[in-house]
Amino acid sequence: MAVPDSVDPAAWLAEQIQQGDPDLLRSMVKTMAETLMSAEADGLCGAAYGERTGERTNRRNGYRAREWDTRAGTVELAIPKLRSGSYFPDWLLERRRRAEQALISVVATSYLLGVSTRRVDKLVEQLGIKQISKSQVSQMAKVLDAQVDAFRTRALDAGPYAFVWLDALTQKVREGGRTINVHVLVATAVNANGTREVLGVEVTSAEDGAGWLAFLRGLVARGLSGVQLVVSDAHTGLTEAIGATLPGASWQRCRTHYLRNLLTTVPKAAQPWVATLVRTIFDQPTAEAVRTQHAWVIDALEARYPAACEHLDAAREELLAFAAFPKETWRQVWSNNPQERLNKEIRRRTDVVGIFPDRAAIVRLVGAVLAEQTDEWTEARRYMGLDILAKCRMRLVAGDTPAHNLLPQTLTA
Repeated sequence: MAVPDSVDPAAWLAEQIQQGDPDLLRSMVKTMAETLMSAEADGLCGAAYGERTGERTNRRNGYRAREWDTRAGTVELAIPKLRSGSYFPDWLLERRRRAEQALISVVATSYLLGVSTRRVDKLVEQLGIKQISKSQVSQMAKVLDAQVDAFRTRALDAGPYAFVWLDALTQKVREGGRTINVHVLVATAVNANGTREVLGVEVTSAEDGAGWLAFLRGLVARGLSGVQLVVSDAHTGLTEAIGATLPGASWQRCRTHYLRNLLTTVPKAAQPWVATLVRTIFDQPTAEAVRTQHAWVIDALEARYPAACEHLDAAREELLAFAAFPKETWRQVWSNNPQERLNKEIRRRTDVVGIFPDRAAIVRLVGAVLAEQTDEWTEARRYMGLDILAKCRMRLVAGDTPAHNLLPQTLTA
């Protein structure tokens, strides 16, 4: 589609009105935007479209289509292509979502730092961009860093946060001329309004007790309080950090992580049957039935798979902590849905990058994704009803927390 080199606004508007175009506003936005891009391309070429002059430094080379989201709706633009170099208007980047801006910034930074140049070029092309200048990268990074920093350091004043999920994801980053693994620590919770909320994110060199301890202390300093149950995997450093920073909170071992560990103790052919058997523990109607079913599953495994039987018996209390809470919370607690689905969303974005150029790039992209997810959760339905949260608070006031559901006293010392 060729864009006219000049437009008579009055004649064009009169023609549109006569035709009764129902999308008049969108057509006006499209025409004016393409006229602006044509003028900018002419400036880069050193001559107007079709003009023959000795001052010309470049030539047009057709157009490429690009969708542009505006208040008037999605507009299909024809962006001019140049025979030498490339052209992409700065203002088309400004209206992108934060996570998309972060992804562009990460890819561009990787390119500027010489990281996997051939692969990065392909990624940039998939994003619909032929070239990103250093000034564009700097501007986007500056805005995004401020937004992500505000999100990561905001006051946690929507508590009490009765239920908290903790998990870590491994990412690759270049440091000191080599590629290393770092860990992205993420905390998610249900606030007093029953809405899910990402509490914080931090990048550490190792998923050890020191990293988790500093991360959780930071959350407490920002206002994390009223925690009754923490759901996480059984990493030693993590459980010790929970006990040190959130005394009195119960700890529930993540069912997803535990099942992966358990299935390594049985032959591959038996894994589907064992997994189905273990899941029946969580489908019982009462706390008493949950414990009864747990004992029955142990008996069923004892003869054929003694290692799995021993594994399941040792994890009894940490696996059944959810049963001490109102039944209405069970599925949301032990299924670990908020964190697992959030991890998939994070990996969907980070897998595009592969290897990050630095830790700041990880924080920028993951932080932008988490900030957007929190915004979406705020506008969505409540994850837990207010009446259910009220029952949990009453349970806490009444001191109805069985001792076996608390973290070991050695962890809270």
